[in-house]
Amino acid sequence: METIYRLLYCIVKPFFCLCHPVRSVGRENIPEGAVVLCANHTALTDPLFVCFAAKMRYQIRPMAKIELSRVPLIGWLLGKAGIFGVDRGHADMHAAKTALRCLKEGHKLLIFPEGTRVEEGENVDAKAGAAMFATRTGVPIVPMYIPAQKHWFRPTTVVIGEPYYPQIQGRRATAEENQEIAREIMRRIHALGGLPQ
Repeated sequence: METIYRLLYCIVKPFFCLCHPVRSVGRENIPEGAVVLCANHTALTDPLFVCFAAKMRYQIRPMAKIELSRVPLIGWLLGKAGIFGVDRGHADMHAAKTALRCLKEGHKLLIFPEGTRVEEGENVDAKAGAAMFATRTGVPIVPMYIPAQKHWFRPTTVVIGEPYYPQIQGRRATAEENQEIAREIMRRIHALGGLPQ
């Protein structure tokens, strides 16, 4: 899995960064070991911005919409690189178990708490999945902000915030607790971008 990830990284990055150079602020905030990376989501390319902002040192395991995994060849390659799909229309227990296993094995899980692409300024209540995975496994959450405006051939700066440790750790949080943590995640993401909270 790591070999395929590195291979795809090396193939895709030069072409992608030629058109969309990626800068990052706060990369030192990414801790070693398992972590849930949470970013806002405005464009299909956001996972690439996260991966290239984190550099190859960290292999990112994105949770993506299941439709991507069904695309011939591309879906197979993404799966081999560690990306796994989630059926957003249902309670996808297989995806949840994969995410928990990913964290327990020490990987870095990427989740977009809004659950879908959202226009900047649009108000969407965050989904509680990232909060549930973090509290269940006791790992920190790292908020990340990706600008909605990504100009061709001009750098886009991804801002990486300090790790957030929910007070609830290592137990099953209530639905209300997870939802409040999800809202706090989005508040921290928006704060990184200087957006209204």
